[in-house]
Amino acid sequence: MPPTLASLVHHSALKLTVRAGEERLATPVRWAHASELADPVPYMEGGELLLITALKLDAEDPEAMRRYVRRLGQAGVAGLGFAVGVHYATIPDALVDAAAEEGLPLLEVPRRTPFLAISKAVSAAISAEQYQAVTAGFAAQRDLTKQALSGGPAGLLAALAAQVDGWAALYDATGAVAASAPEWAARRAARLTPEVERLHARTPPASLVVGGEADRVELHTLGTSRRPRAALAVGTGAPLGTAERYAVHSAIALLTLTTERSRSLHEAEQRVGAAVLRMLLAGEPEHARTAAGSLYGDLLDAPYRLIIAEAASATAARAHADGRTAPHGAPTTPPAAAPHAAARPVDAPRPVTGERAVAAPVRPGEPPAGPLAALAEHVEAAAARAGEALLVVPDGERLVLLTTDGGAAARACVGYAAALDQARTTAQAPAGRTDEPVMGLSAPAGPIAATSAYRQAEQALSVARRRGRALVEHEEVATGSVVQLLSDDAVRAFADGLLRALREHDATGRGDLVASLRAWLSRHGQWDAAAAELGVHRHTLRYRMRRVEEILGRSLDDPDVRMELWLALKATSGTE
Repeated sequence: MPPTLASLVHHSALKLTVRAGEERLATPVRWAHASELADPVPYMEGGELLLITALKLDAEDPEAMRRYVRRLGQAGVAGLGFAVGVHYATIPDALVDAAAEEGLPLLEVPRRTPFLAISKAVSAAISAEQYQAVTAGFAAQRDLTKQALSGGPAGLLAALAAQVDGWAALYDATGAVAASAPEWAARRAARLTPEVERLHARTPPASLVVGGEADRVELHTLGTSRRPRAALAVGTGAPLGTAERYAVHSAIALLTLTTERSRSLHEAEQRVGAAVLRMLLAGEPEHARTAAGSLYGDLLDAPYRLIIAEAASATAARAHADGRTAPHGAPTTPPAAAPHAAARPVDAPRPVTGERAVAAPVRPGEPPAGPLAALAEHVEAAAARAGEALLVVPDGERLVLLTTDGGAAARACVGYAAALDQARTTAQAPAGRTDEPVMGLSAPAGPIAATSAYRQAEQALSVARRRGRALVEHEEVATGSVVQLLSDDAVRAFADGLLRALREHDATGRGDLVASLRAWLSRHGQWDAAAAELGVHRHTLRYRMRRVEEILGRSLDDPDVRMELWLALKATSGTE
């Protein structure tokens, strides 16, 4: 506690007497200052005990004293000390009455007590208070360190909450509450998630104070990277004192060390995860289990899902490199503009289709950035809250995830994609934004089917690119209509070229060959049924089909020709 007027009055060596303002003796004293100026207020900061002899004051003028005392009170002066026996034998009644009226504590200083003694007493009390605060701060630091080593972040938060006589909470990189102390504080901390997200947008280290005097919360970023990986909230009923401030700073330092250590371990886990995934894709599940040890729990034994994600910009660049256009509404960003394009060697193989399809080799790359980093943080936070094992491997411009089938991480991926699609649908985000991830999700698989799961995720990702969606599950590809796969611009261009001659013929008014072809194919070549649908004689329909063969130079007896024509008609059905 800092010195107060009461502690100075009770100081046996000073012999001070209270003449007015007894009810405000608990006021803290920041310093003792002597001044004989008629108006010392410009040189006051507030909280001082002003010591005077009234050398330049008319202390017997009631109106002058009221103005003088009122101005001192407005300036936040803690109290007024008047030395008697120097210019006045006693304190004039005008000054006593003015002090009582204003409620300003007025202390009588005996002649044998020099102002220097009062200044020394205040200075000594302040020094003692600061020493006590520093000592308490070091003790808090030792206690917090002990709790961090024995109880982890949860133990540290409990100790910090006790030190500040309030509550403390730890947020993960997504702004979700990861731990709190006491337990009830989790609800209060959850209401601050928007402020934590706003804090994460700042350059670390950053802090923010929210709430009022009775419910004051300090928010601090944790970590040394450009993107904060966590945040600390400390809630108290009053501003922090010196000792409490030491405790908070110690907690920030310890949690930052924990965060950075966790990041190093996380990067090491990613390297192990890349090796484990390579072994799974090479058909060596036993070696993968041996390499993983207990790192991923039973993830490698239980049915899992494999997810491949890449930024929309990488999707556009891949479409450009493949010689086709990007999905409808997505910009065709050149490879150089893709944020992760340089992370993968140009000659790195990709999975191929067919009986002997193999997954591309996974290389542990730089930590994900941009949209993939946000996705990884969201999924990792969901898995951590559920106590669920998760394998996350940055793979060049891609992110590969292995998650328990039906688990929290898989649900988080689906929910994340649904939110992106919803935002795009409601025009909250423009279609084809290059800072959004695109994902493919495999069907449930086991350790021996990792290669198949990777291929399924690749196929689902390809469909997601074509459809302009954030995520496609392989089940949709397997159970949906093949017609949905014809929405690619290259397929439509092929269809337009194949049917162009027939459409040009119809445009001259010499027949309706395209409609006749569609009716004939839809009726499986049955002349009577197709002619009835068109409202023409079957001989007319036969003539039209001969004209189709003549114009195209292809025989309708060939099943491959019929298949290509039917798919061309389906691919262009929405453009006619």
